[in-house]
Amino acid sequence: MRITRQTAAQKLIDYLHHRITLKELVDWAEWAMMEPEFEEKDAELLREVIGYLGLADVKAFGLTWEDFENFLLRLGYQIKILINPKVSF
Repeated sequence: MRITRQTAAQKLIDYLHHRITLKELVDWAEWAMMEPEFEEKDAELLREVIGYLGLADVKAFGLTWEDFENFLLRLGYQIKILINPKVSF
């Protein structure tokens, strides 16, 4: 599978939306680094971002909000947050 900016961004977005777990994100990143079919023009950026994601389960590395924001910005995406009050029934 060819990995593009969109592929990497979608994994980050899926994690932020709780569609995948941290373990699933890390597992995907580790797999992607072992089977690198990165889009050639973005290969360096993809290796850097995905390589970092592969270490996200190590406490010393972790992932901060700023990491997500920076990675997505570099991949061509802007984060926009919408916060709504909790509705209780």
